[in-house]
Amino acid sequence: MHLSQLIGGGVVCRDGTDAHLLPGATSILHLAQAAIATGEGLAGVVAGLGRGEAVDLSALLAAGRLDCPLRHPDPAHCHVTGTGLTHLGSAATRDAMHAGTDTPMTDSMKMFRMGLEHGKPAPGETGVQPEWFYKGNGHYAVGPGQPLTMPAFALDGGEEPEIAAFYLIGPDGTPHRIGFSLANEFSDHVTERINYLYLAHSKLRPAAFGPELLVGPLPSDVQGTSRIRRGQAVIWEKPFLSGEANMSHTLANLEHHHFKYDLFRQPGDLHVHMFGTATLSFADNIRTEPGDLFEIESATFGLPLINPLAVATDATPAIHQL
Repeated sequence: MHLSQLIGGGVVCRDGTDAHLLPGATSILHLAQAAIATGEGLAGVVAGLGRGEAVDLSALLAAGRLDCPLRHPDPAHCHVTGTGLTHLGSAATRDAMHAGTDTPMTDSMKMFRMGLEHGKPAPGETGVQPEWFYKGNGHYAVGPGQPLTMPAFALDGGEEPEIAAFYLIGPDGTPHRIGFSLANEFSDHVTERINYLYLAHSKLRPAAFGPELLVGPLPSDVQGTSRIRRGQAVIWEKPFLSGEANMSHTLANLEHHHFKYDLFRQPGDLHVHMFGTATLSFADNIRTEPGDLFEIESATFGLPLINPLAVATDATPAIHQL
């Protein structure tokens, strides 16, 4: 089952090729809140609403009617985060970005090997911590078709095709996974390449999510394609892999090391967490330009996630002493 959020209110449910409105549903967030309150699960809540009017989901996407799957009414209560060096091949990509260092084994490769050795613990055991980063709050969550805007001071704006999971913290502090969507974990790779300790700076950017939310378990093998269009031409295209069969960590291990912090278990908060990638156009020496279109697609998630690249024009404001 896939759910899509309409801008302005309303939810579309897709089973196979059939898409229809959910009667009485205003948002996926409200459905998740009801699922927690009743204990019947999200699929049960959706089934209880019945079937509304049939819709053309592709037409809604083309018309700019679909939003990020979930938004919090107070964006400051939405945490956008991620983990890196989690996919087979991701260390090679990172090393290619950091080429030219004199270190025999980079810290990235060390972290990756730690994941290979201890990132998939047996049930009941705790695995190694992954690389973790903060993207921002709900103000940085971008929907399908909306621009991914790099700051005026940025040195680069590059795509990262990933899978994101959405979580709602229940009244008792329990995290509840709502579903998964495609994500573009937009980053400044030129800044990161200067020194890997600039990773935190490079990640403070918007990220795009949607257009469809997969409800239920994530398949172990997710295959997709990431591409960049400039005008009518495709200037770069590559397959990407995700799912635990293609990862050095289990999802459970990545989730554990995020939600082990009580800061991230505050009732009512929304979390959007991205699980990493091994595929970057930057590693192939592609330099993006404003107006480029990022396209990320996977049959697992239905419709593609497409966002144009933009550049902010505002300068950093001066600080005023009170």
